[in-house]
Amino acid sequence: MSSAKTLFQLAGADLTPPRLGDACLVLIDIQNEYLAGPLALPDANAAIARAAALLARARESGAAIFHIAHRGKPGSLFDRTADRGAIVAPLAPRAGEAVIEKELPNAFAGTDLKAQLVATGRKELVLAGFMTHMCVSSTARAALDLGFRTTVDAESCATRDLPDGLGGTLAARTIHEVALAELSDRFAIIARGNVLA
Repeated sequence: MSSAKTLFQLAGADLTPPRLGDACLVLIDIQNEYLAGPLALPDANAAIARAAALLARARESGAAIFHIAHRGKPGSLFDRTADRGAIVAPLAPRAGEAVIEKELPNAFAGTDLKAQLVATGRKELVLAGFMTHMCVSSTARAALDLGFRTTVDAESCATRDLPDGLGGTLAARTIHEVALAELSDRFAIIARGNVLA
C-alpha cells in the first residue's frame, strides 16, 4: 500500500462523490472522431459503454446534463457538419439537454458552460469523456478555479498513446492513469466502479 497522499487527503477533504441527482453531468467530446482514424482511442468503446450507463443513471436521477462537442474546421478533425464530429450514437443528446460546442481543450473557454452550470444552482460536476489527459483534465482544472467541486468517472474516460519525447511511446493506459493521478491531487475526486448513483 502506498504511503503517498494527495493534497486533498492531507487537507482532510471530503472525497465522497456526489449523488448524480444533485450534480451536473458533463460529457466531454465523446465523438466519432475517436473511434477511427488518427485519433482512435484504444479504450474508446469500453469508455463509451460506461459513459452510456452513467448517462442513463443520470437521466433517471434528475441530474442536469451537458454534452460538450469539440468543433473543428470544415473538412478537418472534429468537423461538426460531418459524421466524424458527431456525438456517438449511444450518447446522443435528448431534447432539453444542453449541447455546447468548444474550440479549445477547456470546455469553459469561449463558451457559456459556466453560465449554464450556474443557472442550475448546482456546484457538483461529474465529468466523463475524451481525452483524459487533454479536455477532461483541462476542464476539471478550470472548474476548480470557477468554484465547482468536480468528480471524474475514471472508466468513462479514455485517451491515446503519446510520444515520450525520447523516441518511444507511452501507452494510452499509462497516460490515462497518470492524468487521473494528477487530477486526484487537488482538482477532482476520481470515481471508480459504480459509486456514482
